[in-house]
Amino acid sequence: MKAKKLREGFTTGTAAAAAAKAAVLCLAGTAVPAAMDVPLPAGGRLGVPLAGVTLLPDGRALGAVVKDGGDDPDVTDGARIEALVRLTPDRRTVISLHGGTGVGRVTRPGLPVPVGRAAINPAPRAQIKAAVAEALAACGVTARVRVSLRVPEGERLAEKTMNPRLGIVGGISILGTRGTVKPFSLEAWQATVSEALSVARAEGADTAYLSTGGRSEKALKALFPEAPATAFVQAADHFAHAMAEAGRLGFARAVWGVFPGKLVKQATGSASTHAHAGHLDLAFLAGICRDCGLAEPLAAAVTAANTAQEAMEIIAPTPALAPVLAVLARRAAAAAGAFGGASLRVAYRVFDLRGRLLHASAPEQP
Repeated sequence: MKAKKLREGFTTGTAAAAAAKAAVLCLAGTAVPAAMDVPLPAGGRLGVPLAGVTLLPDGRALGAVVKDGGDDPDVTDGARIEALVRLTPDRRTVISLHGGTGVGRVTRPGLPVPVGRAAINPAPRAQIKAAVAEALAACGVTARVRVSLRVPEGERLAEKTMNPRLGIVGGISILGTRGTVKPFSLEAWQATVSEALSVARAEGADTAYLSTGGRSEKALKALFPEAPATAFVQAADHFAHAMAEAGRLGFARAVWGVFPGKLVKQATGSASTHAHAGHLDLAFLAGICRDCGLAEPLAAAVTAANTAQEAMEIIAPTPALAPVLAVLARRAAAAAGAFGGASLRVAYRVFDLRGRLLHASAPEQP
């Protein structure tokens, strides 16, 4: 059966651009279509359905769009994105962009937006201004334009994002380097990893504490209680990306907190440790087990195991466990160094599923 084609969505930046353009057309007395045609940051255009546009008694206009994440929805899918716009006729056009209710404000350095400003990233900021400029040009109007973006549920939604950890308070960020959301794209998560590492580096951290999820991060934090909270970054499956960013930003060290299954994938040099990025190579693991003295029947059972957890249950009661984890950690550190660069030293903390420490390695030079 032919696979269903996945539907693309659009970003909060594109939603805001459409809402702002609609409000400008409303204020200029021009008919507003049901869908706004807006430019995209990466090139091209998109028609975005409006949720409404209203001329207010105080002379401003409010445009609104419901954000559509397509078949890759995130926490902002279905959120109402509003643009409250005021036009003041002038001989030249000046467009200012502000964050209102539900749009976060940056409180820490290291992000693409300066401290104190609304969390509207550079690409969507330029996109929104371009959409407003198009509307003015279409109507033959020059004016000073004040656009205030609002997300009524933004503060609540932000609690489900990385914003509080990044020092973005009071709401969500207006994002989108492409303008559209590709289904099951890694772009959004990778951008979050980059921003989190950038914040940590800007605050003086020279060690990045990386984990594959909440449980491994919790276990890692327990081992390094003195480390700043911003230095802990959930890189998830983005092994190569996290290491490349840590190297680019000049971290001296990286400490990974992982479970054995992810450790095996990192040790094989996989750029991504997601299940969709390739199967777990238990034959590779069994080969290391043999080299570390595991009896052949048990090594064969490791190869035949259904999951990493099953394989570890075979290895755990044997003397081979410690040397196997040590070899895996060394190989994973070498792969991490290859992605991160020659100056980055990498260490590992390996945990079982109950959060107990199974192995600790010292930082190794790639």
